[in-house]
Formats: sequence, structure tokens, C-alpha cells
Amino acid sequence: VGVNFKNGADLAIAEINAKGGILGQQVTMTCADSQTNPGVARGLVQKAVDEKPYAILGPVYSGSIKVTMSLADEAGIANIVGGEAADLTQMGMKTVIRASFGQHISMPKIAAYIADDLKAKTLAVVWVNNDFGKGGRDGILKEMKARGVNVVADISTEAAQVDFAADVAKVKAANADAVFIYLHEEESARILKEIKKAGVTTPLIGETTLLNQKVIELAGDASDGIRGHVGLAADAPVPAIEAYAKKFQAKYNYISDHNAMKGYLGIYTIKAGTEKMGKIDAKGLAAAIKNSKFSAEKEPGLLMDVSVDDKGDLDRASFLAEVKGGKTIITKVLPPLKK
Repeated sequence: VGVNFKNGADLAIAEINAKGGILGQQVTMTCADSQTNPGVARGLVQKAVDEKPYAILGPVYSGSIKVTMSLADEAGIANIVGGEAADLTQMGMKTVIRASFGQHISMPKIAAYIADDLKAKTLAVVWVNNDFGKGGRDGILKEMKARGVNVVADISTEAAQVDFAADVAKVKAANADAVFIYLHEEESARILKEIKKAGVTTPLIGETTLLNQKVIELAGDASDGIRGHVGLAADAPVPAIEAYAKKFQAKYNYISDHNAMKGYLGIYTIKAGTEKMGKIDAKGLAAAIKNSKFSAEKEPGLLMDVSVDDKGDLDRASFLAEVKGGKTIITKVLPPLKK
């Protein structure tokens, strides 16, 4: 996840610098590996803050962001994060800005698909027991209740879990109309393999993580048929995204996932906010990005038109997708929640 995030950011910086930089200044980025450890992440962000950067990009995982974003906020430094836990932007931080949807934006979209398109009356939910997973679980349960869909299995798993046989047995016993899977990438691949092995044929539904390219590669044919909502996808039928995907694959020799797109868009969000101000002003950057609408026509690097609210949450078009033959096929373009 972190390498993808960094690679996307590096690609954006190379493009921007080749065109003269941001307001004539070249962009440089220093990187540090949090090891997906909140304690390590906090120490590294504190070190970054001490160096007085123009902006901080990351962390990506919600658990790390929760213990680091106050450091950037206290210093008044714009912090573009990759986490999707709903509460990240509800804590009153003035400088935190997402590079992707929060769960409170994505869950209503996937819930509508489960209830309205699939016509599911019962649902089994499998989630990872951390900040990311809890937020997704709480969000989907709330949305299912509002739509009259009964959650008949609420199954908690652990990060880095290897054996999913017991969890899949619970899924099978629940006999639900659909299964919603909300795990990290490697765990998603493992549970998909176990589901195929167990002969479960129930529709498997997920959010962006489940349909990640890495999951598809790791799970192989066990990923065929999974469906869900993706906020970002290199396969989206948007010319700017198609051009981005080609550039990314040419540079790194693999297919971009949504984490790489987060890094790429994070850099271009910094550029768009700076150009809106018309000056290089670290203290004013976060405020310049928030409460704004940015046009992809004016800033092609944003790939799609996007709105950023006062809390740092995003609203833009997104997609319903299905995996077929090892590829993500976009089946429907969903408009922004707010026109």
C-alpha cells in the first residue's frame, strides 16, 4: 500500500516538475516508512513537522493517521491522508484533507447497490478489527438498517490473519443473500480463496479494497465475480484516468491500484490549492483546499472534478465494478452525492 502511494506521488511530481513546477518552484519529496505501525508513524510525522515542510502526504492507514494528524494540525501544515475511516475528518482538525472517499461517502453508494440492484434482504458482513474495519462495519450496518436489509452475520477478523476457514464456515451457515467483505488487500485475497474452496456461491460485495488489483492478482480466479463500489480505479472509463494508467504502467511496469491514485491525486491537490492562492503559503494551503471545487479541465492531474468540504472530505464521481477474467470491469458511473 505504502509503495503504491509513494509511486503515485512520485509520478505526479515528475510530471509537475517537467512542466515548471508549482508557481515556478520545483517540488521535492522526502519519504519515510511507517512500517504500518502507528507508533513509528507518529515519530516520523513529528520529525517531518520539525523540518517545516510545505505539506505532509500520508500516512495511508487510518490507525496511523489517528495518532499523527494532530501533530500536523498543531503546526498548521496541510496533511493529505489516504485513510478512509469515517471519523478522521470529524475530529475538528483544520489541516487534514482526504485523498479518497471517507466511509460515510462510500457506504451509502454500496448499500444502495446491495438493496436496490441485488434486491438482497439479508447480508453477512466480514470486517477487519481495526479503525478501518470498524468504521466500515459501522457504516454498512447503519445503511443496511435504513434500507430494511437484515444483517444475519457480523464476523470480525484480525489484521494479517492467515486462516479464514472458521470465518467462511460462519458465512456459509448464515445463508445470506449477499456477503459484504471489508478487509485489507492480502486478507481479502486469502478469504476469497477460502470462499472458493468452500464452494460458497453467494454474491460477494465489497468496497475499493476488495476490488484492488493486488487482491485480484493474489486471489487469481477466486476473485472472479466479486462486485462493489470503487472510488478510484485505473480501469475507469474516464480519458484522463486511462491516460494516467498508461503512464503509471509504463513507469513502474505494473497496474496502478487505488492507493497509487491517492498519492498521485494528493500531489495534484496540493498544486491546485497553491495555484488557487496564487502564492506559496504553507499556513494557508489547507484553508485554500477546503471549501473548494476543483475542475479537471483546469487541472488535468486531478483526473475528475472534485469538491472538498470544510472538513476535508471529498465528493466526486465514482464507480460500480465487477471482476471478470482477472480484470476490473466498470459497470456503472455514479455521480457525486451532491450536485
